Amino acid sequence: MLYYLFDFLDKTYNVPGAGAFQYISTRAGLAVITSLIISMILGKRLIALLRKKQVGETVRDLGLPGQKQKEGTPTMGGLIIIGAILIPTLLFAKLHNIYIVLILITTVWLGALGFIDDYIKVFKKDKKGLSGKMKILGQVILGLVVGLVMLYHNSIVIREKSEKKVNYITVEGVFQSEITSKTTDIFSMTPIKSTKTTIPFIKNNELDYSKILFFLGKGYEKWAFLIFVPIIIFIVIAVSNGANITDGIDGLATGTSAIIGVTLGILAYVSGNVIFAKYLNIMYIPNAGELVIFISAFIGACIGFLWYNSYPAQVFMGDTGSLALGGIIAVFSIMIRKELLIPLLCGIFLIENFSVMLQVSFFKYTKKKYGEGKRIFKMAPLHHHFQKSGYSEAKIVMRFFIVGIILSVITVLTLKAR
Repeated sequence: MLYYLFDFLDKTYNVPGAGAFQYISTRAGLAVITSLIISMILGKRLIALLRKKQVGETVRDLGLPGQKQKEGTPTMGGLIIIGAILIPTLLFAKLHNIYIVLILITTVWLGALGFIDDYIKVFKKDKKGLSGKMKILGQVILGLVVGLVMLYHNSIVIREKSEKKVNYITVEGVFQSEITSKTTDIFSMTPIKSTKTTIPFIKNNELDYSKILFFLGKGYEKWAFLIFVPIIIFIVIAVSNGANITDGIDGLATGTSAIIGVTLGILAYVSGNVIFAKYLNIMYIPNAGELVIFISAFIGACIGFLWYNSYPAQVFMGDTGSLALGGIIAVFSIMIRKELLIPLLCGIFLIENFSVMLQVSFFKYTKKKYGEGKRIFKMAPLHHHFQKSGYSEAKIVMRFFIVGIILSVITVLTLKAR
């Protein structure tokens, strides 16, 4: 909203400094600072309110060290994260931008889904919370909406490389200027609808989902939704549930999400900036740079929440936060067409998810074959295995952070490693 106010003041009254709001970097910086302040202030007050209302975590005794001390710790703290994301985004982003609209819908939708789950657990005293089927249904609906909007909304386009010489390009979302080019290796001014995405470690660095259906013959592109939408739904479910599973010890999901957020911010900025996209020889996505405002608020919200969620945690995010964080990461990656980097970037979420699947599958297999179930890990998800092995929560979280940073650096390097 402030973007429109300062844009009006700049164009109508030529107010000094108002034009700075045209720059993504300015608004991104303000979004980080604002989200940090909101999460710190809101966090303290919400924790006090949750304690007063006795909205505490009910802990199952799994025999983990320090587990019983967490009994009664306020939960539903994901409201802090969501508030600290939404407010700066509404203040500083261009709200008519379809990418911003879509990511705001994602945040509110999955935040509400997680809130309902937490509400049932806390206030209805039902430890199961919202049924697994209802959670999956909510995620499927979101994935369906995201997939169809990505396919059919007129503003969601890319610009391909052009062999034709063009004298200038207008840089959208960063500044308005003319850039003279002496080469033909430049983006076409004509935007196109496409189901292309970025694929790492490949020379061309791009994959067109629709071409998977080439066997359908002429006009196969119109059937792209048959493969594109299911892939989007799968990614949304996998990543949001991965974040949910990772949220098992103090600060792990929050800090990991912040690290992933920084990487997504870099990817969004270079993908939405024609100069960097040209230099890195990557896909140029007009208007996607505006997502940097949102992800800046996301990073600030995670760091601010980590102040209260780090060991020993004063508050837990609950499903209100974890489902929203995972869903945001998934949908954000899809919008900047970097979803195939998720297995690398979100490697922590992936290994946590995989450890549970592996543990359950191996237990069922050995029980069926030998009459007695055996385990690969001392406990799943993986962070509980390390707890059972005698590592402190703080050490586990810090080492997971280090791994997350390494994965993020490698992810950024894939822009040129092909």
